[in-house]
Amino acid sequence: QVQLVESGGGLVQPGGSLRLSCTASGSIFSINFMAWYRQAPGKERELVASITLDKTTNYAESVKGRFTISRDNNKNKIDIQMNSLKPEDTAVYYCNGVAQTRSWGAWQNYWGPGTQVTVSS
Repeated sequence: QVQLVESGGGLVQPGGSLRLSCTASGSIFSINFMAWYRQAPGKERELVASITLDKTTNYAESVKGRFTISRDNNKNKIDIQMNSLKPEDTAVYYCNGVAQTRSWGAWQNYWGPGTQVTVSS
């Protein structure tokens, strides 16, 4: 199995910054796609940013220019630097990874438990 654990959430004022980290552990052969999703109260979970094994990135329009996703393949870790935060960025942020536990195994989808980000004055 693969476990994903997020860290770095908290309360920040509008215009402030936060950095979230996610580390994958367990029986990992390879992790291809990794991403950050978020879910605000009463809303569906949405993709915030993603990064592939070759570090190709993709961002939601609402965070382009403000958020930066990065990846350390040696540590099976991704980070997201969030700048110029807005109240509408308030949500639970979830780490997601698509991983194999064996070279011949199927790719499976894994989620972390989530970390709360609150942007408020």
